[in-house]
Amino acid sequence: MAEAWVDLLDTARLTAVVDIGANPIDGDPPYGPMLRDGLCTVTGFEPQPEALAELLAAAGPNERYLPHAVGDGGEHELKVTWMNGMTSLLEPDVERLSTLNEFARYGDVLQRSTIATTRLDDITDLGPLDLLKIDVQGSELTIFRNGRDTLSGAVAVHTEMSFVPLYRDQPLFGEVDAELRAQGFVLHTFAALKKWPIAPGVFDGNIFTTHQQAIEADVAYVKDFARLDELDAEQLKHLALLAHHVYASHDLAVRCLAQLVDGGVVDAEVLTAYGAAVGRSVATNGVRSDR
Repeated sequence: MAEAWVDLLDTARLTAVVDIGANPIDGDPPYGPMLRDGLCTVTGFEPQPEALAELLAAAGPNERYLPHAVGDGGEHELKVTWMNGMTSLLEPDVERLSTLNEFARYGDVLQRSTIATTRLDDITDLGPLDLLKIDVQGSELTIFRNGRDTLSGAVAVHTEMSFVPLYRDQPLFGEVDAELRAQGFVLHTFAALKKWPIAPGVFDGNIFTTHQQAIEADVAYVKDFARLDELDAEQLKHLALLAHHVYASHDLAVRCLAQLVDGGVVDAEVLTAYGAAVGRSVATNGVRSDR
């Protein structure tokens, strides 16, 4: 059963999630709680046959999974690696990988095949898109650049970003961040940060301890919350839902709800109902209540 504040939003449809690189190898996706509660739909893309079969076997009524490799519309060589999670269209950088314990083995290419890619902007039956979740081992920037029209309607992007190049010519955090900011998104939160031990040091016989080198992060971007007046009511509603259910960002949810109230779209009761849902009192004057 939906919470009272969700009912008061009265959305026209379920929140729409698109998952590019939906391979379930990393466990529960960030939108998992929304999917289980029947609050979102998922359109997933996964070109690896074994992973796609696993997704299709477990799919619920609000999920569909397609075999497309999303990219720039051209043909590319897929490198299947020893560690499934490192399979990529990019070539593993063996020299760089060897500076991190165990990574050279993870990036060992076992198989190569040519696959066709499809631009995000060329997928005509995609439907609505509120949250784009993407994990494609270095091809994120290419997809963002070839999906600008589609992403113009999205309110959030959940992407893996790298600080150290694990593949040859891999775009890093700065380049991807600049593209997303140019598309009207701002960095909201680091959902996860992966650190790894620098080779060849091994402490107390364990190659995975005593390390501080940040290599990757799962990063959430949202449409610029300083410009919420540029979003329509439905976008604001879905941004509030994603902020709450995916990121526990109660402050962002309240900002969206306040914008909806100020615009006369929903009743102010929604703020009280939201406070009850999170067990907090909610005010919108930006002033400490103990002063």
